[in-house]
Amino acid sequence: MKHILILFSFLVLFSCKENTGNKQVESESEKPNGPAKVEIQNKDGKYRLLVNNKEFYIKGAGLEFGNIEALAQHNGNSFRTWRTDNGERPALEILDEAQKNGLMVSMGIEVGRERHGFDYNDSVAVKNQLEDIKKQVLGLKDHPALLIWGIGNELNLHYTNPKVWDAVNDISKMIHEVDPNHLTTTSLAGISQKEVTLIKEKCPDLDILSVQMYGDLPDLPNLVREFGWTGPYMVTEWGATGHWEVPKTKWGAPIEDNSTVKAANYLKRYKGGIEADSLQCIGSYVFLWGNKQERTPTWYGIFLEDGKETESVDVMHYIWNGTWPANRTPQIVSYSIDNKTALDNVILKPNQVAHAKVEIKDFENDPITYKWEILPESTDLKDGGDHEERPKAVTLDSIGNSPGKLSFKAPKKGHYRLFIYANDGQNHSATANIPFMVD
Repeated sequence: MKHILILFSFLVLFSCKENTGNKQVESESEKPNGPAKVEIQNKDGKYRLLVNNKEFYIKGAGLEFGNIEALAQHNGNSFRTWRTDNGERPALEILDEAQKNGLMVSMGIEVGRERHGFDYNDSVAVKNQLEDIKKQVLGLKDHPALLIWGIGNELNLHYTNPKVWDAVNDISKMIHEVDPNHLTTTSLAGISQKEVTLIKEKCPDLDILSVQMYGDLPDLPNLVREFGWTGPYMVTEWGATGHWEVPKTKWGAPIEDNSTVKAANYLKRYKGGIEADSLQCIGSYVFLWGNKQERTPTWYGIFLEDGKETESVDVMHYIWNGTWPANRTPQIVSYSIDNKTALDNVILKPNQVAHAKVEIKDFENDPITYKWEILPESTDLKDGGDHEERPKAVTLDSIGNSPGKLSFKAPKKGHYRLFIYANDGQNHSATANIPFMVD
């Protein structure tokens, strides 16, 4: 009898649902074991993404190595990857964790880029690539957390050979032959009449168009119609103003927005470029739910290297829930070196004493701790999100440090940035940097 009661208690425990953050996560016994049936429905000119016959509007994030559990806790419902093998975790492990957290995955497939040397006139290489991708698809196609196949990323960046789109269409056809349950897309860097025309002509097998835009995102709904795309689309990267879109210093350093300006732009761009199109846009993936070095260590990731959340995470929480998180991230009110901002071209002499000051606002008046860091200006500059090495920090010669203020000696001749991180003790941080030249 005792054993029966134990068994009964065990079964009851695993038949219940657990609440995690704002999401209700299914128990192991209730999770589907087979593939989800994913479809596009067009009803009265409005496109909807359906998962097992239920509407699924993508509230997603680009996530290579970021915190999957945190995405679920903030009530996102999906994330995208860029490849099936990211060098750290196998795709099946990532899909398993997604399912555990009630998330669906747009699985990226690595496709050769012309700018990396792939030749789409080489029929043998194209055929071998197709066969390799087929093996990847066969290994993952029946996972319950799989949502959409993303064929390549920004294949239109710095390319000349339109045969790449023939290859994309052949990959899509192959996927539909072996996997009747999932949809296909490809992600463009920006949008143009040329690319829309080529995709319509050469890639009729694709189910969805995907576009990646930053500062110009509010223009997207109008551009989609102007260029004649009448099908469904999603935004697979959007976020901070791109480093190619911002003002530069006299010595050519791009000026990065602080975390508060970024957050305001995230909200404005979402409303104008994604939410504004309720007919063709089926959702989006914000960039980046994690951290990466691209021009700086803080430019595109909405998490810092130590895992702290920036104010842009607050914005995504608001977008996905309609309410702000219970504890908000600190905001940058002002930041200067010798009363100059980044736009004022800060130039110092070696060993000159400079004075930095940051003013912070915190909604809950949490006690703020401050961290300062000097990095050389990055010289490992790549395109299209390719891997960049983080510059090594230089020794900060501080001669005075109080809350929100720093007096320091300028390093040797060169180009640098002074970073400030303002932490609230609640896993949130405001951040900004000012480029400066030592001459």
